[in-house]
Amino acid sequence: MFDPISLAVGGGLVGAGWVIGRLGRRPARQALPELQPPICGCGHDLALHDRADGRCHAEINRKGPVGLREWVRCNCRRYTGPTPLEDLLTPPTLPPT
Repeated sequence: MFDPISLAVGGGLVGAGWVIGRLGRRPARQALPELQPPICGCGHDLALHDRADGRCHAEINRKGPVGLREWVRCNCRRYTGPTPLEDLLTPPTLPPT
C-alpha cells in the first residue's frame, strides 16, 4: 500500500526538521519593561491620596524639638504620579439631579 522508501524519506525529513528546530539558533528574549508603580512625587502610593481633592492622607516622621521625632501629615496637595487606567477609560460618574 505505501512505498517503504517514501515512508523512510518522510520519516527522515520529519526527524531532520525536528532536530534542526530543536537545536537551531533562537533569538534572545528581550526583557519586558518594568512597570512603573503608581507613586506620587511625595513618595506615597495612589491609595493614600484622596480621589476628590488629591490630598495625601499619609503621615511622615519629621525631626521635632530637642532631637525627638514627630508624626505630621504629608504636605502633598495633589497626586502627581501616573494616571490610573480607570480614570482614562471610564467617564466620571455624576451625582443624580
